[in-house]
Amino acid sequence: MYWNKSIECMDREELRELQSQRLIDTVRRVYHNVPYYRSLMQQKGLVPEDIRGIEDLSLLPFTTKQDLRDNYPYGLFAVPLSEIVRIHASSGTTGKPTVVGYTRQDIVNWSELMTRALTCGGTTKESVIQVAYGYGLFTGGLGVHYGAERIGASVIPISGGNTKRQAMLMRDFGTTVLACTPSYALHLAETIEEMGIRHDELKLTNGIFGAEPWSESLRKELEEKLNISAIDIYGLSEVIGPGVASECQCKSGLHISEDYFIPEVVDPDTGETLEAGKVGELVLTTINKEGLPVIRYRTRDITSLNYEPCSCGRTHVRMNKLLGRTDDMLIIRGVNVFPSQIESVLMEIGDIKPHYLLIVDRIDNLDFLEIWVEVSEELFSDEVRKLEELNRKITKEIQGTLGLSVKVTLVEPRTIERSQGKAKRVIDKRKM
Repeated sequence: MYWNKSIECMDREELRELQSQRLIDTVRRVYHNVPYYRSLMQQKGLVPEDIRGIEDLSLLPFTTKQDLRDNYPYGLFAVPLSEIVRIHASSGTTGKPTVVGYTRQDIVNWSELMTRALTCGGTTKESVIQVAYGYGLFTGGLGVHYGAERIGASVIPISGGNTKRQAMLMRDFGTTVLACTPSYALHLAETIEEMGIRHDELKLTNGIFGAEPWSESLRKELEEKLNISAIDIYGLSEVIGPGVASECQCKSGLHISEDYFIPEVVDPDTGETLEAGKVGELVLTTINKEGLPVIRYRTRDITSLNYEPCSCGRTHVRMNKLLGRTDDMLIIRGVNVFPSQIESVLMEIGDIKPHYLLIVDRIDNLDFLEIWVEVSEELFSDEVRKLEELNRKITKEIQGTLGLSVKVTLVEPRTIERSQGKAKRVIDKRKM
């Protein structure tokens, strides 16, 4: 099922020519309209005429989240504020927020991207889609909303939170597609079970989950608990919002809309561009954005790219499921640890809930990792011996995966706080 088959299945040589022309146009625009980019290019001795196509992409400077903060609020806009019809921003919990602006055409293009992504995930004109991503300055809610309306689906703009009401309306309104973070979907599934709502009372068929890394094991858990097909979607506000990439029904990687974005994977330490299939940091260049075009934006997301043809027929490159983020990566006694690695181990082990918390501390100048893991109500109230056996099993599996000694603490259900949006998986006391 396609939304725009001529683009989504475009010949790769033709696609590359389109990317090259749009890149040339974008570089020319930012050089003349964004003083910060002009300064960066001049520092590298570049003028727009040096960029003759996609093969020259690596000559251009990187952009980082800090660059957006340093130019707060409107310093990277490529059009006058009078042409900006929408402003979104990050939460700014670690400093000034990153601000993004959209022209009227940007909103149209964003809707097109989200429509492709939702169609990839099984949304149709007959769907009833419950949008439980946050609205407001966060891009998630409105991004999905506009795409779903463009398809012609019935939209329930419920936003996040008020979980029991979400479950009730899901049943009463006949929701067929749920769109939210995977951690919130898990919380919803638990609430539905607690409320005694049966599968046959719901019409759910599909889930569109994103905004945080999640494992294949969690996909399986969500599909079983909600009786759905769970699809991964990817985006970030600095680039446009959700809709940058999405899985198709083959679930073998997320198709990046390459007519709007040029993806690269680079070595996180050196910035060197890596060949296809190598794992590194995803870098994105927007090539059809007016308000806030970004050149070689370092997403901090860890993945790899797959240019092999997909059996769905789409020709656009696929990014593999995120392993994590460079800023989520923990370095413990010299070992790189991603929460997603631990999640994958835990989800393969029975008798535990898919909720966990990593607590990192430094004791006597030595890093220490403790992992809280929720167990089922039945097991927690069972004999101590079974809990001890489970603890030993989890500890052994995680230590074997990480090559690092850890302390596992089994906790009773509901000990770990549930997320209304992106899950908080780590408490790093070394930074406090």
